[in-house]
Parts: sequence; C-alpha cells; structure tokens
Amino acid sequence: MKKLLPFLFLFSAPVYADIKQEFVTSAQISIDSPYVITNAAPSSYSISGNNVTTSTGTGDSVVTNAIGGLNLGSLSNGVPALVNTNKTVTSAGSAFSLTESYQAGDVTQSAITPSSGIATLPVLGGQTTVISGGTAGGSGTSCIGSTTVRITID
Repeated sequence: MKKLLPFLFLFSAPVYADIKQEFVTSAQISIDSPYVITNAAPSSYSISGNNVTTSTGTGDSVVTNAIGGLNLGSLSNGVPALVNTNKTVTSAGSAFSLTESYQAGDVTQSAITPSSGIATLPVLGGQTTVISGGTAGGSGTSCIGSTTVRITID
C-alpha cells in the first residue's frame, strides 16, 4: 500500500478555492446643540428673635403675635407679595435680638429663542449652566468608529 501512495498523488487534480474578503468601515458622529439649564431662585422669608413682639396689619386690623411672610394668594409675575411684620421690643430696656431676611424670587421668564446658536439669557438668582454646543471635532462632539473584516474561503 505504501508503494501506491506516490502514484495517487500523480493522478490527483489540483484543488481550487474561492477566497472572498470584505472590509466594512463605519463611523457615527454626534454633535451637541447649544442648550441652557437654569434654575430660578425661590422667594423666601424668615424672622427670629427674642424679647420681640410681632404683629401684622395696621390700624384696626392689627393681629398680635403674628408674623408676615409670603402671600401666595397674591402673585405678580410668579413672585408672591410680601406681608410685612411689625416688631416692638417686649420689655423696654432689656436686651433683645432680631434677625429678619427676605429674598424676592425670580420672575416668570418668557420663552427664550436662541439666535446664532446662543440664547440671550436673563440674569437669574439661581444656578445657570450654558452649553454652547459643539463643532465637528470640538467640544460637545462624540464619535464611534468601527471596521469589520471578513474572509470567506469556499
């Protein structure tokens, strides 16, 4: 049998194969448009102290031991009206302390329309973050690329 092997190779036909190669490259790019995040500041009122008598109102409408504050029933462009607190020292000639603070919140904003990619912004008391947007290859850009290689042998 060993002697017949060389003869088998003489009679064998050449082998042909189809080789196919395929290269696929793709890229995806995204660029952020300009945007703004803004938080309007709230209205706030606080009062504290000792040896102080508080009241609200005037004339015949005085309410003793009452404090003023924010009148949520009376809004003007989103900001509540302030009700004043009248203050008097309870024991004249004695030490007293008083702390009072008021912050008017930001008014309701109208719609903001960007012009040339950037909006004219109101000045608000809260936090404002401005993202100017990206340009190809600059800030606000992300890109995903991939290449696939396939080799098929038939």
